[in-house]
Amino acid sequence: MSVVHHQLRRGCYLDSIVLLQMQRFLEEQPGVNEAAAIMASRANLEILAAGRLAIEVDSRDEDLLLVARAEDESTASRAFEKVDDWLRQRGEKNAGEHRPRTLATALQMLPTAQWVSISVPGRYATRVAEEALDLGRNVFLYSDNVPLDEERRLKETARAKGLLLLGPDCGTAIVNGVGLGFANRVRRGSIGLVAASGTGLQSVTTRIHALGRGISHGLGTGGRDLRAEIGAATSHQALDLLARDPATRVIVLLSKPTSPATAVALLARARCTGKPVVVYLQDGSPPCRRLGPLFFATDLDDAAELATELDTTDLGIVGPPRAGTSGFVRGLFSGGTLALELLQVLRTLVQPVYSNLSAQGVEPVSGHGAPGHSVIDLGSDELTLGLPHPMIDPQSRLDRLRREADDPKVGVVVLDVVLGDGSDADPAASLAPTIAAIRADRDLPILCLVVGTDLDPQNTDAQVQRLSDAGATVHLRLADLADDLEGRLRASDLEATETDLGALAAPAVVNVGLEAFYDSLREQEAEVVHVDWRPPAGGNEQLMSILEKLRS
Repeated sequence: MSVVHHQLRRGCYLDSIVLLQMQRFLEEQPGVNEAAAIMASRANLEILAAGRLAIEVDSRDEDLLLVARAEDESTASRAFEKVDDWLRQRGEKNAGEHRPRTLATALQMLPTAQWVSISVPGRYATRVAEEALDLGRNVFLYSDNVPLDEERRLKETARAKGLLLLGPDCGTAIVNGVGLGFANRVRRGSIGLVAASGTGLQSVTTRIHALGRGISHGLGTGGRDLRAEIGAATSHQALDLLARDPATRVIVLLSKPTSPATAVALLARARCTGKPVVVYLQDGSPPCRRLGPLFFATDLDDAAELATELDTTDLGIVGPPRAGTSGFVRGLFSGGTLALELLQVLRTLVQPVYSNLSAQGVEPVSGHGAPGHSVIDLGSDELTLGLPHPMIDPQSRLDRLRREADDPKVGVVVLDVVLGDGSDADPAASLAPTIAAIRADRDLPILCLVVGTDLDPQNTDAQVQRLSDAGATVHLRLADLADDLEGRLRASDLEATETDLGALAAPAVVNVGLEAFYDSLREQEAEVVHVDWRPPAGGNEQLMSILEKLRS
C-alpha cells in the first residue's frame, strides 16, 4: 500500500520551470508513483488538495514543498535525498556567480541595462514592473494573471516616462537581435513586427527567416493590448518606434480579435508610419488586399510572404500623411454587393459605421436615414417598395444625394454607377447636372465607381467623361476607390507617443524570475544580471502592504 510523504524547505524559493524539472526528476525515482514540487502558497495547496496528494502543512509562499506517493516512507525519503543532490549540483553550476536580491542592486551591477525582464508570479508582477519603470527601464513582462486595471495603469506610466512595457502575458520579443522570452533565433534584417500574439510573432518571424529575409525587431505587446480597456497602448508606441527606426523598412502588425474602434485607431497609426505595413487581424476576412500603405494578409504565412515581398520591392516613399477631409462619409449605392465591399473598407478606416446591410463591425440602421459615417443600399426591399429600382430610375438617389449635400456634417459622398443592359440608358444625364450644381455650391468631394465595359450600350467612356466634367472623381476599380477614400480619411494629427528610441538599442537586461530566460540571454551573449528574487514578506499580503506604504 502506497503512502504520501512530504518535506517542507523553508525559504527555498524556485521558479516554475525549475519546479517542473524537479517534479519530473522526483517522479523518475524508483518506487515513486506520483509526486509534486511546488511553492507552498495557499492557491497551490488547494490545487494539491483536489488530487491524491492532499496534506496539511503550515507554510508561506516562499517555502518549497515536496510531496511523493511512494511504496513506503523510506522510499520517499530516499527520493527526497536524491532531490537534495540534484539541488546541490544545480547550486554548484552557479557557484561564484553573485546574484543580487533586489532590482536596484542589479541595476547598480549593470547600469547600462535598458530592459528588465519580469517573469515572477502574477500577484507580485505589478510591484516589480512599477519599480522597474520608476528606475527608468523598459519592461518585458512575461507574467500573466495581472489584473486589467493594473495593466492599464502600468502602460500609462510607461508612456508618460517615454518607456516601453511589453505585456503582461508577453511570451515573445526580439529587440535588436536579442530574443526575450520564447523567441526563436532568426537572422537580422529590416522587417519589424508588432504583435499582440506571441506564437503568431514566432510563426511569422520563423517563416520570414525561412524565406531568406530577416528581422529588425519583434515587439510583443501582450494578448490583451488591443482590448478596449487598454486601447492598444503598447501597439501604438511600438508602431511609432518602428516608424522612426532607421533599421526597419517594412512593418508587420499582428493581433488576436479586438474591438473595431481600437483596431481603427491602430490602423490609423499604421497608415501614418510612412512605411508599408502588413496587417493580419484575426477577426474576419481582410477588407481588401491593399489600402494605401496597408497590405492585408489572409493568414500568418501570407503575412510573412507579403512582408518578404515588400522587403525586396522598391515601393518608393509611402510619404507622410496629408491633411484629411472633415465630415462624414455617406455611401449611396444601387448595388448591395458593391455597398458591402465599401463597408468592408470603410469600417477599417473609421468607426462607428452605419448601414441597412448586415456586416461585422457595422451598426444597423434604417435605410431612410443614418447618422455619422454610413453606406446605404438604396436597392433594398424597404426602399424600393412600390418604387422602381435605382439602377433603373435614378430619381430616389438624386433626391437623397441633394439631402446629403445640404448637410454640412457630410464630408464625402460615394456613388456607384452600374452600366449594362437593363440599367438606366444614360445615368450621367441626370447625375452630372446634379453633381455640378452641388460642386458649384460647396467643395464636396463626390466619388463615383463606374462598373461597365466598352461594349455596354451606355458608352462607358462617355459616362466617365461627363461625370468627371461635372466635378466627380471617377474610379473604374473598387481598389482605386478604396485608396482614394483612405487618402482622404488619413489621420494627420495623431498624438506622438514620445517613446525613447533607445528602447530598440542592443539590450542589456536584468532578469527577474525564470532562470531559463537568464540562461537564454547568456547563450545569446547579451549582457544580463539575474536577480535572486523571493516573494516580499514571505508572500504575506498584510506585511507586503505595510512595506509598500513605507516605500511610498
